[in-house]
Amino acid sequence: QVQLVESGGGLVQAGGSLRLSCAASGRTFSGGAMAWFRQAPGKEREFVAGINGSGGRTYYADSVKGRFTISRDNAKNTVYLQMNSLKPEDTAVYYCAGPSGSAIYTKAALYAYWGQGTQVTVSS
Repeated sequence: QVQLVESGGGLVQAGGSLRLSCAASGRTFSGGAMAWFRQAPGKEREFVAGINGSGGRTYYADSVKGRFTISRDNAKNTVYLQMNSLKPEDTAVYYCAGPSGSAIYTKAALYAYWGQGTQVTVSS
């Protein structure tokens, strides 16, 4: 069993930055890929970024590429999402998901564990 707790969300102006954290407890997650998803009101949950177990491989949705950076600290059992140059369309509840084994999956259904989500609101 894995418990995931997100933090770091909030209200920020367009062009600003936020750093989300996802703290994991329970079964070790160091060997598993982790991911961030987001869900805006009335929309489906969508993949944002993923990182493999070692942290050496990452993958991003086109909509955030070049603006967001995913990283992890396996010693602290924590995954991060650094979000820069935020846009109003980034407004959503952001969820941490994983671990998923060695592969970075972009489909939400392939992740067994989820956090409760953290709200990110970007004002124009």
